[in-house]
Amino acid sequence: MRLTGKTAIVTGGASGFGAGIVRKFTAEGGRVMIADINGQAAAGLAEQMGDHALAQQVDVADGTSVDAMAQAAISAWGHVDIFVNNAGITHLPAAMEDVTEEDFDRVVAVNMKSVYLTARALVPHMKSNGAGAILNIASTAGLSPRPRLNWYNASKGWMITATKTMAVELAPDGVRVNALCPVAGETPLLKSFMGEDTPEMRSKFIATIPLGRFSTPQDMGNAACFLCSDEASMITGTAMEVDGGRCI
Repeated sequence: MRLTGKTAIVTGGASGFGAGIVRKFTAEGGRVMIADINGQAAAGLAEQMGDHALAQQVDVADGTSVDAMAQAAISAWGHVDIFVNNAGITHLPAAMEDVTEEDFDRVVAVNMKSVYLTARALVPHMKSNGAGAILNIASTAGLSPRPRLNWYNASKGWMITATKTMAVELAPDGVRVNALCPVAGETPLLKSFMGEDTPEMRSKFIATIPLGRFSTPQDMGNAACFLCSDEASMITGTAMEVDGGRCI
């Protein structure tokens, strides 16, 4: 019960890695806001989680929506101890010059601008409390990029740098900031990364992972729980690889 008494917001929390983090946090005694653009899915998962979860529809690329999410959590609990910036998207595999401007702008808004908007909404609250843990879900794509996902790779590299700069700036205020870098996993984004979900394409991806499997929501939940718990009180500014050895 490492998160007993702690409150957390998880964006993109209704499915994939986010849902794995939500399930782990609640199992460890935390109270969790499941924030997702799919409000119905968030409400469904919150119902499964019981009294320790509540649902909030949010568009992480919209400042007004992000502010409403933060205020709803603070109103419900009085304090927010943990924020997990998990919501993210990708463009389909393509030559960098063939990615549409619309897709590029969407990747920037959801994967990058969201980090700014959520920090603007929640960092002052955490500073006033003299404590907090922020976890940004980056990717091995930001460390060891694959071809044809150029602008997605770049957005996750940006997130890793943002994590480290946030950690340095917020350390004197008692706020820790870390990132997780998963390899591709069994999430709704998997097909988008591969272009097509076929046994052959899966085998090609898995062949690049020394441990021989995709990452799972449970893997992410376990790593996130550690980094956001008091057990990791001396860890800030790290980008932990949860990748089965992919980046070696």
